[in-house]
Amino acid sequence: MSVAILLATYNGASFLDEQLESLAHQTYSDWNLFVSDDGSTDGTPDIIQNHPALSGHDVTILKGPQKGFGQNFLSLVYNESISAKYYAYADQDDIWDDNKIERALAWFETVPHNVPALYCSRTRLIDEDGFLIGMSNHFTKQPCFTNALVQNIAGGNTMIFNHAACTLLRQIKHDLPIHFHDWWTYIAISAAGGMVFFDTEPTMDYRQHAKNLIGSNNGWNARIVRVKRLLSGDMKPWNDEHVAALRTITHQLTPRNHKAFDHFIKLRGASFPRCLWHLGRSGLHRQTKLGNIGLIIGTVLRKI
Repeated sequence: MSVAILLATYNGASFLDEQLESLAHQTYSDWNLFVSDDGSTDGTPDIIQNHPALSGHDVTILKGPQKGFGQNFLSLVYNESISAKYYAYADQDDIWDDNKIERALAWFETVPHNVPALYCSRTRLIDEDGFLIGMSNHFTKQPCFTNALVQNIAGGNTMIFNHAACTLLRQIKHDLPIHFHDWWTYIAISAAGGMVFFDTEPTMDYRQHAKNLIGSNNGWNARIVRVKRLLSGDMKPWNDEHVAALRTITHQLTPRNHKAFDHFIKLRGASFPRCLWHLGRSGLHRQTKLGNIGLIIGTVLRKI
């Protein structure tokens, strides 16, 4: 099997049909589907198991951990009975472009197979009825560990990673709490000196609706909301999780990233002005000027 599609579900019956149809229409067909269902009560597992679009592909449905969406996805990553050359996160309510997998695999052909690598992309934003309402952010700075520590640049629904990256992710203690599987995936792969490619060409429709657990991060209002969240201290417990997880794979960090990680740990406990010294030495940065201003203020206020 070349590609394992990792689909995490919970009461997704309303939009599953369109997503499963989009999987069936992929121009790259060597894939199988692995589903972790977190206790759906709307017949989601039955819909998947019996969907005619999935004929010709193996479908495995597993019981989820019921510890949040991040742990639901990671339970599939940690499952060593799932083995493939590449792994693709999939949300239950999106619509993939026909060439989503093929486009990602074309980039992976440029990457040595033993190097952890992550592909991600922009998305088109659609409403509940499938109408286009916008685009996700067009980030231009190179993906890297010093960005990943303080910002996720792409939704997990766009992410595809290779087996070397999966092996890396499986090295952390599986009982550690991690809220955001996609952010952690970006952090871990970049920390180990892996390759991360952000495709500025959208590869899917990302549905925005009332049940979205995360939703889009697009637009000035969303940017302001993110900065407010940073300043409110919401990021601090998430960073606690990432620090704990990174400590289990410190032997995988490159020397440069190890130094940045050390400064990150120290700035979180340092008072002014020492915290700013550690921030400068670390190289930590976000993708926008507003985001970097928020990062500086959040550092001084000890909110990260």
